[in-house]
Amino acid sequence: MQIEGKRALVLGGTSGIGLATVQMLVDKGATVTGFGRSASNIERAKSAISAANFETLDVLDREAMASTFAKLAPFDILVNAATGGERATGPFMQMDLDGFTGSFRKLWGYVNSVRLAGEHLTENGCITLVSGSPARKCQPGMSAISSVGNAVEGFTRAIATEIAPQRINVISPGLIDTPMFPGEGDSRQEFFSKVTANNLIKRAGTAAEVAAGILFVIENDFVTGTTIDVDGGALLP
Repeated sequence: MQIEGKRALVLGGTSGIGLATVQMLVDKGATVTGFGRSASNIERAKSAISAANFETLDVLDREAMASTFAKLAPFDILVNAATGGERATGPFMQMDLDGFTGSFRKLWGYVNSVRLAGEHLTENGCITLVSGSPARKCQPGMSAISSVGNAVEGFTRAIATEIAPQRINVISPGLIDTPMFPGEGDSRQEFFSKVTANNLIKRAGTAAEVAAGILFVIENDFVTGTTIDVDGGALLP
């Protein structure tokens, strides 16, 4: 796919990986609309990338999503990097089951976007979702996040066979330095150094590095139903 001149929508596009993806699509010449729930994030995104449009949208609001997609149709690229809400962590046997269940809001947001975008996506359009390395290498306390990531990747493989020639892929990041993680300065860097000490690349990734993976699956017309890892070697022993 030649991105120049294409129309792209990026859900979760007002911070972190989504915002970096908006920037790269704009740089490639696409007409881009980014979406988020946070008014403050939307304002910051508008200031950071004046060449893109930004709107408020909750990926769990099907009616609003359907209306928005119809308004912006047709489009060629859909990226969903939205988390859907809070993610539960901690030992499973002590976990609040409502928290575990709530973590699947990310999956439902993805399901909503793929289903409701389908009729408005161009024939050779491309969808990209985001999972995470815990899907296939789960550390203790990450069962909810791992389960959701597995579901996202399985959903993508299942749907790819139905929507062809439209394409759908997943990018699976490792630990990425985004606003999702708290802390500042030395304490923040100490946290990232500690949790990546056993990785082959001993640092957190950047949102731009993940966005580059997203751009790869958008541009490569021979890739569909695939998960691309951008994780610093976190899956390897």
